[in-house]
Amino acid sequence: MVNNLQSTTTLHNGVKMPWFGLGVFQVEDGEEVYNSVKWALEHGYKSIDTAAIYKNEEGVGKAIKDSGIPREELFITSKLWNSDQAYEDALQALETSLEKLGLEYLDLYLIHWPVPEQNKYKEAWKAMEKLYKDGKIRAIGLSNFKEHHIEDLLEDAEVVPMVNQVEYHPHLQQRSLHEFCKQHNIQLEAWSPLKQGQILADPILTDIAKRHEKSTAQVILRWDLQQGVITIPKSVKQHRIHDNADVFDFELTDEEMKLIANMNKDERIGPDPDTFNKR
Repeated sequence: MVNNLQSTTTLHNGVKMPWFGLGVFQVEDGEEVYNSVKWALEHGYKSIDTAAIYKNEEGVGKAIKDSGIPREELFITSKLWNSDQAYEDALQALETSLEKLGLEYLDLYLIHWPVPEQNKYKEAWKAMEKLYKDGKIRAIGLSNFKEHHIEDLLEDAEVVPMVNQVEYHPHLQQRSLHEFCKQHNIQLEAWSPLKQGQILADPILTDIAKRHEKSTAQVILRWDLQQGVITIPKSVKQHRIHDNADVFDFELTDEEMKLIANMNKDERIGPDPDTFNKR
């Protein structure tokens, strides 16, 4: 049952991951990220999602340390950047992230993008498998991988990825990818679930929100959860961090779920993983 901020899903290796977390993409290191994470943890969030390229792991780590919450109660995710996908570089990149975060292990480590050149992500995956077997990471996964990238990876993988974090919102529902991930027991996770605010005024969503006396954002985040998708909305405002998490006291009807399903446009706000190769 997904009925509070501590509700978890069990990944295929038995690790429990919260359905709901805080993302810190484009949140500035220092006071801004520190406060965001602090407010989230104080409110009951257990899952925080960062990445090496966000350049805010130090602020995240400081907020975690200052929270006083036992480490084992938290679920911390970071990501391996594109320029670090060579085997030795990937091993070192995790050490750097752990050092910045002030942690001894990560709960989840993701390959940030499927860099196509020279099968770099396959090399990275070998490093992730080693780190996983060494106990440095409790679960390993992918970010922004399409079906063909995952199929390619699985040809040589010893460990099936536990998670695939992708752009996911009512305008980009990625149904075939979601189905593919389900078939392989890979948990889908949504980044940019609110499409950076671009869909908050949509009349279909605002109408559903009125019916439930909720905000449009809350309706979208509830839709994620009812779709079986982990969601990590970002905010730097305390009241929003609280409001985003207020999605456990109502349920969308089958009819409302269908109305949202019909909003799909296959429209991205972020890069296409097939063409994104930023170093």
